[in-house]
Order: sequence, then C-alpha cells, then structure tokens
Amino acid sequence: MLWAATVAALLAATPTFVTRGDVTPEAELRREAESTWKALEARYVAEAGGAPAKAPGTVVLQRGVALPPERNAQGRPGHVELRQNTPGVLDARLRVALRHELAHQLLWWACPQSSEDRLFHEAFSVAVSGELEAWREAPYQSLSRAAAEVASAPAVDTPRARRALARILGESVGFPKALSRRLRQCQDGARWVVPLSIDELAEVEVRAAGPATVVLSRHSGEVLLAEGDVRRALPYGSVLKPFVYAAGPVGGHPVLTPRAGVQEWACGPGLTSKVDARTALLRSCNGYFLDWEAKGSAPKGFGAWAGVLEAVGLTGAPADMADAIGLRSTLALSPWGMAQAYRLLAEARPDVLAVMADNAVLGTLAELAASKALAGVSTKTGTVRDAASRPQFGWIAAVDSDLVVVAVRPGKMPRHFADEVAKAMARVRRQAGLDVARVQVLGLVPANDVEARCPGVGFSVEGGVPRAAPGEWTRLEGLASGGAAVCLGAPWRVRFPKLEEGRDYAGIFSWSPAPAYRPPPGVPTSPSAMKARRGSDFVFRTTRLQYTAGVVAAEDVALKGEARVALARVIAHNEQHSRHPGRPVCDTTHCQAFRGTVRVRSEEAKAVGLPPLKWKEWLLFSQGGEEPWKETRPRAELERILGYILVSLRFEDGRARYLLTRSEGDATFESAHSVPCELVRSGLKLPSCPRTASFDGPNIVFEGQGRGHGEGLDVEAAKTSGLKSDAILEEAYGKRRPVPEDGGGS
Repeated sequence: MLWAATVAALLAATPTFVTRGDVTPEAELRREAESTWKALEARYVAEAGGAPAKAPGTVVLQRGVALPPERNAQGRPGHVELRQNTPGVLDARLRVALRHELAHQLLWWACPQSSEDRLFHEAFSVAVSGELEAWREAPYQSLSRAAAEVASAPAVDTPRARRALARILGESVGFPKALSRRLRQCQDGARWVVPLSIDELAEVEVRAAGPATVVLSRHSGEVLLAEGDVRRALPYGSVLKPFVYAAGPVGGHPVLTPRAGVQEWACGPGLTSKVDARTALLRSCNGYFLDWEAKGSAPKGFGAWAGVLEAVGLTGAPADMADAIGLRSTLALSPWGMAQAYRLLAEARPDVLAVMADNAVLGTLAELAASKALAGVSTKTGTVRDAASRPQFGWIAAVDSDLVVVAVRPGKMPRHFADEVAKAMARVRRQAGLDVARVQVLGLVPANDVEARCPGVGFSVEGGVPRAAPGEWTRLEGLASGGAAVCLGAPWRVRFPKLEEGRDYAGIFSWSPAPAYRPPPGVPTSPSAMKARRGSDFVFRTTRLQYTAGVVAAEDVALKGEARVALARVIAHNEQHSRHPGRPVCDTTHCQAFRGTVRVRSEEAKAVGLPPLKWKEWLLFSQGGEEPWKETRPRAELERILGYILVSLRFEDGRARYLLTRSEGDATFESAHSVPCELVRSGLKLPSCPRTASFDGPNIVFEGQGRGHGEGLDVEAAKTSGLKSDAILEEAYGKRRPVPEDGGGS
C-alpha cells in the first residue's frame, strides 16, 4: 500500500512540459523531460523519505536568451532556458543540461525554503545530472583548492566553480550524505535557517570513526593486537602509494621535474630539480604521481596489486591516480585490510620495503622524537584532509622483520602520533617467540599429493607479482614453486591422501628443493628413513612460538606444567640447531615431529620467553617411561642394517654391540662391531632402545621399556619429577653425552 501511494504521488507530481519551438526536436525533448523528472523524483523520495508535497503544473522549455557559451542559465520557477548548439539535435550535452535545470525546478517546488541557498541548489543539480564523471576527466585539484574556488564564487556560476563543486562532491561514496540530510529537512518542512556550507558538503562518510591500531605477525599472519574498530573502512590518504610504486616497472620509474608553485609538488624543503620515484615515495610527493600519470606511463590503478587490495576490502577501483593515492576520499580500506595488504607486499617486494625503511631518516617521519625508534622500520604515512585542509584521518603503516602495524587516528597528522606506533610495536614484542622459525615439512608425502586451500584470501608470489590462489583445494607445489604462498586472514589448510580432513598451517610456504641424500654406512636405508634424512622441498615459515607449540602438541599433546615448559625449551632450542646442514629443521622424528600449527598454551609462551639454553648443539629427548614392551622382527631385516651374518647382539651404554661372521674357504672369521643403538631402534621402528635381544630361529625378539631412544630428556620422568624446568633440563643434559651420529630428536 505504501508503494502504491508513493507511485501515485509521483505520477500526480509530474508536470506538463511545454516547448515553444525554439529548442527542437520538441516531442523528443518533452519525452526526455518527462522521464528525467520521474528519475529526479525517485531520487528525491529515496533520499528525503517521501514524495514532494506539490509540483508545478507546467514547465516551459525554451531557448536561452544571450546565455554565455560556457554554461546554461539557472532559469526561474516554471521556466527552463537551454542553449542548443545544433538545432534539431538532442545531444548528450543538452541532455545533461536538461537534467541539471530540471533538478533546480524540482527543488523550487519540493523545497521552497531552500530557494535562496544557491550552493545547495547547485550541489544537488550537479550530483543528479550526470556531470560528475565528465568533471573527473578535468585536471586534478586538491580538495582545499576546490573549496577556495567555490568560496570565491558562491553563486557557483563559473566553469571553475562548477568543476571545484564536482571535486567536493566526489569525496562522498554514493550520494552525498550532506545532501541527503538536507533533503530530509525539505520533506519535514523545517525552516532553512543555516545555508549549506562547503565544510558540511565535503564531509567524508566515516568521520565519526575512532582511533584504531592493528598488529600482525609477518610470519604466521596472526592478529597480535587489535584496538578500536580495525574492520571499519576509512579513506586512506597517501598510505597506498607503495602499491602504486610496486605496480610500476621495476627499475623503470621516471625521473620528473617538479613544477614550481604547484601545491601537489610541495614535498618539503630542499627538493631537488629532478625527483626520482624513491624520493617521491619517501616524501609522499603527490605531484610526482599525478605527473607520472600525465606522461602516460603510470600503471592504471594499482596494476597487479588491484586484486589484492580488492580482496582485503578496498571499496572500489580507482578511476585515476588521484583516487589511487588518496587525494580524493572516494575509496576506503580498513586498517585490518591495510595490514593484510602490507604483509603480502613485504613478502613480494622487499625492494619496496627497503625504500620505505629510510622514511624515519629522509621522509615524512624524519626529525621527530620517535624517529630513532622507527629507524630501519619500513613506514608510510597518509593524511585525509577536509575542505579547509584540516586533518580528518592520519595513517601510519609500519613493517619490520617480524611485525606489520597499521594505526589510524582521527583529526591527527601522522607525525603527531608516530611515537604511538613505536610504543605499540614495543608492547607487542613483549610477547616472546614472535621471531621467525623455518621447518621442512611434508617430506614423507609425494609433493604431487599435497593440496592446500586458503579459507581467507590466498596468493602466490612469482617474480614479485601476486597471483590469486584458487579458492578450492589445489596442489601446494603449484602455489609455492614460483615463490611464497601466503594466506591472508587465516591459516593454510593442508591435506594429503592419508589426511583428508587436513591440518592448519599458520604461515608461509615456499619451494626449496632439498639436496640428494646418501646415507653413511650403517644408517637405515628404508624409503621412509631416506625421505626423512633428505628433508623436504616444502619450507614452511611461521613464528618460533607457533612452531614450538606445534611440536609439543605432536610429541605429547597431554603434557602440562613444568615438564611441558622444559620440553618446549628444548624444541625451541633445537630449531636453531638443524640436523640438516644449511637447511631448516625437518618435521619428522628424525628431527622433531611437527604436524601443523595449533593453539598456543601458556607453557609454550613461558618457555620461549626464558633465557636461551646454554648447550650449543642438538638436544635429544624422548617419551621415556618405565612401561615394558616386547617386539619381534625378522633377523634378515636387522642384518640389512648391521650386516651378514649376525651371530651375537647385546645393548649397553646406548650402543648395539654385535658379531658378524664371514667364511673364507674352510675358515670362519668373526668381527666385532658397535653402532649407536638409535640406528637399530629407528631402523626397526622399536619403541625404545632394547635392553635385550634373543635369537628365535628366523626372528629376533627384543625387549625393553619406555618410548624413544632413551637419550637426553625423559619426558615421562619429567612429568613425575616435581622439578622446575631449569632443574629438569640440568638433570637431562648437565652431563652431556655425544649426540648419536644419526639419532633422532624424539
């Protein structure tokens, strides 16, 4: 019923259009006027919340008398004056002029109280006539300059004033909110006490936002700190300029000459006569980017980075360079989305981050009290200004070796809160274990069988260029073979045929072919053992804390208290002492089992925050315990490890001692040998190093107790010891034994 009443009101409000023969073709012009009026009324209803109370009965369309060539006249109520360049032709220019003038007519009848507010009339008419896109093609001007132009011509009756008005209207996303508020005032019949002001019109939609700070781990992607509404999209100022820079040709950015007296080239004192891209980025020179576009060699929008920014929440595609570098506030991005984009930029373009690392010395954050704290940190600032050039939002993006920080402050210049960024980074770093850990993963599975899926937004990087990853399961080798595979906003989910449900990996994958492996004499050569000792072609990067927690969960998920702290300290220590020279630690029991990232527990957080262990080599640990076991293995299987023909075997002091026989003619010779017990345990997959071995025909029966190789930290003993982690570790490693030449970590 409401819809029907609104339609009826609209139909009743449509005036009769009369032509006088001096603008042609008359019938087509009247039809155009009728359809335009209905569209204007529909816009009014949508914004004002109701139909106009009345409308003119007749509107005359006539040729303007002595109109200046640059514009059409505003006319008067009931009369629209038009200038027609070509008689008989209803061209695009005349259609726009008709829409503009009919918008004035609608306001005279729907909102008579605003009839003296020329800025309101012109702003509404420009906003609904379709002129804005045409004005966007004009040379860029700053918002403050546009405001000055309108202020100098309050009647908005010159091309320069109209262009400036279009520039101000272009600040809004969608229909200008200031005009919507005023149209509701029209519908309410409220008195028009205060005319529309430039500041009111130039209001950005999200001005009411508060301060926000978000900190991510570069390695795992975790949100380590979030304060304020970090998901709210805001105009971003210059803070996306590094992405425009990255979209340009590597090493092919132009060197440009600053234009004296041009506001956009006011990039600080001492600007040289020639400005390169590096200087322009550090000083945030708007003029450089605008002139780069004018030369025709600049990337369109954000080039290859457009998809990344759109995926993390950029509200639209930039129409030109002024949009891309935030000189107009038509587009917005949340602090969270900004941080995600910078995480990927840091991974793909370390050269761009290297330029930004000089900002605290040579750029927009130089010569501040906080500059020393930010030295070497890659930073970029951005400022969103209103029509009076007052700061509406200040942005700082900062990236160091471990963290990505994005901070937004309403009403502040970036230089006024740079110290807050340095303090936020220092505060987050109080959480230990945020530095990098690398591990070779999934080496026991054929690379072709490993699939990955990003529940957030996935990208692979090749040659510094981001490529969107498929949303469905896809081969991990294909994602990582050209560079890094990064999942923004979530951990990677990884699966293979024997693990269809998959595991979480919060971090970054890369492809790094492991060298061929040749086992030394006596080392197990089963296919699984060979794969484990070779390592993997997949290298996974995460934080030391995440890695430590993942290994503890894989080794003994139920462990808790000081025993868990002790094991976690050993695990974190071993990550720095890989058993693969020149390569990261592996994820099998040859090193330390790691089956993806898990939720961090307080014990792991405590462990990585304690001082480093004093020992400088790989530290062994095992499940240990006293539970007895008995296993049988074929004698031939053991002889493949130790040699033929085995006639005696015993275990003591962590070694297997045995006799082999050989025949030469009629003579039989025996030779004594000794190898680390771990070679027998791992080669035969025994629970622990046996205590006894007895021959039983074609088989050998092994007996022992506990789990693991029995060296170093005994986890089961640690559980019942009641000791603090320092005492547990001292008891386990205080009298260090040599590490078995190929013994496992667990």
